[in-house]
Amino acid sequence: MSRRRRSMMSEGLKNELAKELGFYETVQRDGWGGITAKDAGNMVKRAIQLAEQAAAKKF
Repeated sequence: MSRRRRSMMSEGLKNELAKELGFYETVQRDGWGGITAKDAGNMVKRAIQLAEQAAAKKF
């Protein structure tokens, strides 16, 4: 039984990160299922960095 997980990132943020990391063309051509696990991991890592930077600015 497979459960579909709901995305924690908005589509806009995911697209922005894909552009920044250089695999947006793959997303446009093949969808999110077309990216590699490494690209997905790098996207999550970058999103965490951005969240940490935003949190540091608050304090």
